Amino acid sequence: MTKIREIYRCQICGNVVEVVNPGAVLSCCGQPMKLMKENTSDGAKEKHVPVIEPIEGGYRVTVGSVEHPMLPEHYIQWIELLTPTDVLRHELKPGEKPEAIFMTSAEAKDVTAREYCNLHGLWKG
Repeated sequence: MTKIREIYRCQICGNVVEVVNPGAVLSCCGQPMKLMKENTSDGAKEKHVPVIEPIEGGYRVTVGSVEHPMLPEHYIQWIELLTPTDVLRHELKPGEKPEAIFMTSAEAKDVTAREYCNLHGLWKG
């Protein structure tokens, strides 16, 4: 069974799906989709773990303590800010800065961020 807010990826075509309504096993290209693990550390941590900074009226999320490359072959596809009641997503393209501003009144203790790298998968901070 899938759970709300889980991220799945097709191992054949690369399709990425976020679960909005939990339910049955997801499939794509005739195969079950793979649940993406929310990475928090490994050798590439400094370029992948989202960093949340409180700003007036919300939060700035940057990807990594060292700026992540944003090349056509290697880039951050999206950044999300998660609150107890909302999922706020900012989609990115190659060449853009790997950061996003999210306006929300959610308290800092209640927010987390995650991002998706086209080569290295899902990261949470």
